[in-house]
Amino acid sequence: MIVQDVIKHLEDLAPLAYAEDFDNVGLLVGDKRAKVSGILVTLDTLPEVVEEAIEENCNLIVSFHPIIFKGLKSITGATYVERAVLKAIKHDIAIFAIHTALDNAFEGVSAEVCNQLGLKQKSVLIPQSGTVKKLTTFVPKPQAETLRTALFKAGAGAVGNYDHCSFSGNGEGTFRGNEHSNPTVGQRHKLQKVEEIKISFVYAKHLESSILKTLFMAHPYEEIAYEVSTLDNKNQHIGMGMIGKLEKSMEDTKFLEFVKLKFNCGVIRHSNLLGKTIKKVAVLGGSGSFGIEAAKAAGADAYLTADLKYHDFFTAEHQILLMDIGHYESEQFTKTLLTAYLTKKIPNFAVLLSKINTNPVKYK
Repeated sequence: MIVQDVIKHLEDLAPLAYAEDFDNVGLLVGDKRAKVSGILVTLDTLPEVVEEAIEENCNLIVSFHPIIFKGLKSITGATYVERAVLKAIKHDIAIFAIHTALDNAFEGVSAEVCNQLGLKQKSVLIPQSGTVKKLTTFVPKPQAETLRTALFKAGAGAVGNYDHCSFSGNGEGTFRGNEHSNPTVGQRHKLQKVEEIKISFVYAKHLESSILKTLFMAHPYEEIAYEVSTLDNKNQHIGMGMIGKLEKSMEDTKFLEFVKLKFNCGVIRHSNLLGKTIKKVAVLGGSGSFGIEAAKAAGADAYLTADLKYHDFFTAEHQILLMDIGHYESEQFTKTLLTAYLTKKIPNFAVLLSKINTNPVKYK
């Protein structure tokens, strides 16, 4: 197995196409063609984590956070980032980061937070826009079904809980080939009129490359007329944060204690208690102040996230209980999620969970 094989499994869980534009995900260090001796999964790739990988004979580190976030102008070992990268390069260790791709995955970071809280009926809190695409093409009527079947197989036509979705319309296509053409129908220099089917499919953005490749292979024409557009539809399976319901309502004070126990928090920073029961809970692993309004709009009784600033707590407006449990605490189960996923996908292979607690925040 090579590094690219592992990346393929990870992209099945969380396609990198859905990572946020500001992020730096993917293979950050190493050769994707290198053979893998073992995989170490971590939340952060610190120098001591790289040392752990060396000791455990793991030459691939799968990290949630990217160790290289902004461009490095030099690699001299002056910072922990440079020291980690230098050590990884010296020992031929590849580093792959998944970060906001997993944040936006339906079974990703926030889903794991929901699982820890036992939330039911979970759905995406902030669906990502621009992830639903549409392909329209024109094909001779006799070959229409063959093309449709091939594109369905490539993943086109999937909409939410439905697949094999398409729209067709009949029409007449005209064309005339020059002396360099090799027309499927008719002859060079002669105007052709062909009964054609106009077919449209929607598809997920990350499938675009394979779908267009299938179109070019399966379409009978030498020159293919097609159009690709981005739809305004929200993808209900891709996006930041989640919202769900507790099996049983809790008083707000008891819910705070419940969360503190589940996430082993040193402390929970929260807005004013409202004296009401908590049933509907919104969550967003990591820095989530941008999700406050979405949580309020969704009717959440409480919003669990991290890195809230002083003025963020005022935005609760006596409508919702805001809870900052800490950045590490909100994402701590992510490496367990990734380890379990890779172990299931690659059985009988060394997939190790890092033993190092990389939380830089301490409590007294």
